[in-house]
Amino acid sequence: MSPLQELIAAVPQQGRVRWLGVRPQSRGPMLALDAVEARLEAGLTGDHARPGVRNARQVTLIQWEHLAVISSLMERPADQPIHPQDLRRNIVVSGINLFSLKGRRFRIGQAIFETTGWCQPCARLEQNLGPGTFQAVRGHGGITARVLQSGIIRLDDRLCVEPVPASGYAPFNTG
Repeated sequence: MSPLQELIAAVPQQGRVRWLGVRPQSRGPMLALDAVEARLEAGLTGDHARPGVRNARQVTLIQWEHLAVISSLMERPADQPIHPQDLRRNIVVSGINLFSLKGRRFRIGQAIFETTGWCQPCARLEQNLGPGTFQAVRGHGGITARVLQSGIIRLDDRLCVEPVPASGYAPFNTG
């Protein structure tokens, strides 16, 4: 392994779950939770995401630290920050760069996930939060993942990178 490959492979940080939410209906409001079940090939219990092994967007995650960045880029006053439910992501995590999870498996609580891609902003965010939202969220929208092992996730649970299996697995393609 080259020195750069070693740096990319090492992820010493652990994240912490700061917020959990599901969207019971498409386009409906987010429901904040203290705990949720991640289900193999199905996503989070109560979320409207389409289940199935082919669905690479079973669960969405965003960094807590990026909420302040997005608020700043939108020139939001300090008393009107962006909240987790505004961006419609399922899990908000602090303390770890989610981009370091590219092509990796990770554990949150009892559940194991695999990163499947970047979570790009959609036009609906612009409609909901106003002009400039789409551009402010670009590069800060988080990641998408699929559930590899079912389990319960709770607020304050740790996000830990799983060891790479001996057989390896293909990371998602970023183009």
